[in-house]
Amino acid sequence: MSTRPYDELLISNDLLRSQLAEHASTSLNYQIVAQSAEDVQSVGNTPAVSMGPYLVESGQTSLLKTLSIYSLRGESSEQIRLLYMNAPALQIWKQMGKMPKIIGARTRPPRTALLTFGVPFNA
Repeated sequence: MSTRPYDELLISNDLLRSQLAEHASTSLNYQIVAQSAEDVQSVGNTPAVSMGPYLVESGQTSLLKTLSIYSLRGESSEQIRLLYMNAPALQIWKQMGKMPKIIGARTRPPRTALLTFGVPFNA
């Protein structure tokens, strides 16, 4: 039996956010990837520019129908662009040698986010 007070047994918001970012459940379909001002200076860090050629070169064009990436302008230089990537898109991004900074997860992108690459979210 635990001697900690009941409130300490609950997961803190910070811990919950980090756990969701690392292990999103099936209901949280989009990982939120933050890109810094330094990241966006390289055109290669833009999925709309780099992911298509990578899929062609690697013979994975059949995955185009499964990828869904939305973007939204961030509010700081550390998070100047937010990418909302579904699981297949994130997997390809990692295969491309990118090291995404995952900061959260959502069921779907915000309504204000723009489709950057792939197919639209299907509710």
